[in-house]
Amino acid sequence: MLWACLYFPELPLDAVRPPDCAREAAAVLVDGPVRHPRVAMVNRAARLAGIRSGQSLAAARALHADVPGWRRDVEAERHLLTALADTAYRFSNEVSLAPPRALLVEVGASLGLFGGWAALERRLRADFDGWALRYRLAVAPVAAGARVLANCRDGITLLEKSQLINVLSCFSVENCGLERRTSSSLSAMGLDRLGQVFALPRAELSRRIGPAALLHLDRMRGLVGEALASYQPPTRYQRRIEFDYRIDRVEALLFPLQRMLRDLGRFLVTRDGGVQSFELILEHERQATTRITVGLLEAQRDANLLLELARTRLERVTLVAPVQALNVIADDLPTLRPLHEDLFDTAPRGTMEWPMLVERLRARLGDEAVCRFLEVADHRPHRAWRLCPLDRDPSRLAALPAQRKSAGEHTGTRPPRPLWLLRKAIPLRSTPLHILAGPERIESGWWDGDDQRHDYYIVQTREGQRAWAYVASGEIGNWMLQGWFA
Repeated sequence: MLWACLYFPELPLDAVRPPDCAREAAAVLVDGPVRHPRVAMVNRAARLAGIRSGQSLAAARALHADVPGWRRDVEAERHLLTALADTAYRFSNEVSLAPPRALLVEVGASLGLFGGWAALERRLRADFDGWALRYRLAVAPVAAGARVLANCRDGITLLEKSQLINVLSCFSVENCGLERRTSSSLSAMGLDRLGQVFALPRAELSRRIGPAALLHLDRMRGLVGEALASYQPPTRYQRRIEFDYRIDRVEALLFPLQRMLRDLGRFLVTRDGGVQSFELILEHERQATTRITVGLLEAQRDANLLLELARTRLERVTLVAPVQALNVIADDLPTLRPLHEDLFDTAPRGTMEWPMLVERLRARLGDEAVCRFLEVADHRPHRAWRLCPLDRDPSRLAALPAQRKSAGEHTGTRPPRPLWLLRKAIPLRSTPLHILAGPERIESGWWDGDDQRHDYYIVQTREGQRAWAYVASGEIGNWMLQGWFA
């Protein structure tokens, strides 16, 4: 087996960083009393400004006036590490969480699929670079050894156990994952390097550091096996962001929403699926909520499209009160089945696909404003069609333009029908100038009380329009307008 370890040294800070705070800016985590907090962790920019762990927050702000001090959020750390595991799951089905800051990925079985470690490393780094997080990547045949390597240096790749032991021997005792008290005790005895510790007799070493620390040293060298819990992606997506201040404008919600839907897109790629519907929940003061359902006709996973549809629906909402938290929940996660296209596609480039156009219209106008047109087996024009809601069958949705075209074509078995049919016939304003086709007699409805005996004509009005109109059977006069031709 070959294990890759991804170590994120600033993950606790990244987990609580507000969406509008740049990752390059100095920041610190604090703990201790609320009135006198102390610095518990610093990022690189804060360290360059001279801020160190253990200082008071007041002392840190004396060195850097604008440095923010955030409290640690273990739940946010867990969520971020899980989201990173979803990304790693694209490359291997053996992913293990190593909280609070690391992931372990078994890549040995994936080398043949991706064309060797060099190609796989490029793919891994390309995906994790998109997170804009600091991380270190190391590879070793032992999971615990890979974690020690990643904790110390980026880019180390060891394929043999003998190489791993030789390299570990050069590392400092302080950076090998032992408890601080144990590493300090070894350093006090003059044992600064792991090679010096490995050279001690086991009985003497166990007496000095204890069996738990000895087991850790054995695991990092591969002398003792380690059972790792495999990570399994969740079956639903749920993300919540609580704001430090109240938001009273919909536009201000778009930036955090973009970040959340980008995470949703990565989650869907990991599952190799799509989302059929998701819900935005706006939390207001006094436990009031606003729920916005974004339903799609076919499963999608493109984050930009999801953001566009969510933004369009969000802009139609009037906030009843300032928003203090935003939730995104997605339970309807079917398998993604892309629509197949012809090999020689004759559609003009730059045009919008039919399903995408329908989605945008529904988001802009509302679900009830966009319907399907269905033909009904009835000769009477006002009963020969009806509107119904759009279904969620992608194949039927894709076929709608073709069905509409075939329904409007003249097949020879039935005279042509106008594109625009009136729900109820109205008197034609003036006598037609020309009769272009007809008559077509429609006589039906004697069994349901809506008896009809009309002669239909295609006529041209004095304004040059083509109309479909009728008169009573056997008469010419009292024209009634039934529809217009394009």
